[in-house]
Amino acid sequence: MKLGRQTTLGSHTAVSGVGVHSGEPATLTMLPAAADTGIVFVRCNDGRPGREIRADVRAVTATEFATVLGDATGPLCSTAEHVLAALSGLGVDNAIIEIDGPEVPIMDGSASAFVAAIDKVGIVTLSAPRRCIKVLKPVRVFMDDAYGELRPNPDGFRVELEIAFDNPLIGRQSLALDVTSDTFRRELARARTFGFMRDVARLWLAGYALGASFDNTLVVSDSRVLSPEGLRYPDEFVRHKALDAVGDLALAGAPLLGVYRSVRGGHKLNHAVLSALMADASAWTLVADAEHRPQAARRAIRGHADVGIGLVAPAYAPDVS
Repeated sequence: MKLGRQTTLGSHTAVSGVGVHSGEPATLTMLPAAADTGIVFVRCNDGRPGREIRADVRAVTATEFATVLGDATGPLCSTAEHVLAALSGLGVDNAIIEIDGPEVPIMDGSASAFVAAIDKVGIVTLSAPRRCIKVLKPVRVFMDDAYGELRPNPDGFRVELEIAFDNPLIGRQSLALDVTSDTFRRELARARTFGFMRDVARLWLAGYALGASFDNTLVVSDSRVLSPEGLRYPDEFVRHKALDAVGDLALAGAPLLGVYRSVRGGHKLNHAVLSALMADASAWTLVADAEHRPQAARRAIRGHADVGIGLVAPAYAPDVS
């Protein structure tokens, strides 16, 4: 994401489907919004008219198997990460997201349906300057055998991810990518959420994956990919983790100028690292076109912040893709 002018959608556009965890149908409509609106979720048909929540790290209420947005009155919608990734990855700064169910539709398990919906109406440039969050020093979070950090990168947003699963079809995979609208479309947008056949019964008993199917989830056993389509990328698993990270980090509320590195991470770690950054006022600053040159005082900043998970986020349930 580069500095420049803010953007929004050219018109309203919608997708419909079922939630991967709830199994409930929902229609999600994306509408244009004025400059400085950000991304705002509005829940329809839940008995509380006009309820809305700005997509912000403080609005995250849970990270069990997906990113859930809500407030003190309860969740507004879950599995927000894929539509957020599409908006962020394509450079949409302002939009209203209306949803008439409890969960963003999973579609095919990737962000491709949201990308197609955005492409259908186009992206409009507004007159207001884009403000970005510039990372000034490394911020790190350690969580058991997982590790995440955000560090400076004045030229844009980059992800560097490593995953490791005790499964011969996945094993260790890594990906490093400068995230632009082109690379997002080509390298990340089509990567699907994945799960293990051995976990299905446990997830169902816990009330999750009720809408999962071979049509919307990349399902693997211990010996083969069960989904009829097979893999879209040889390393689709780590690419989907990167897609999730783009969506989760969109909750900064403005585009990030920095590098996000994650080892064995997921939604919980993504949220914890972003929370740690936001909690350290010396670790970031807002910049716009005229402000892009750092002040001398900023140049003098050195060091990093090592943060334990207990200091930045509640202890969530185990995280999966």
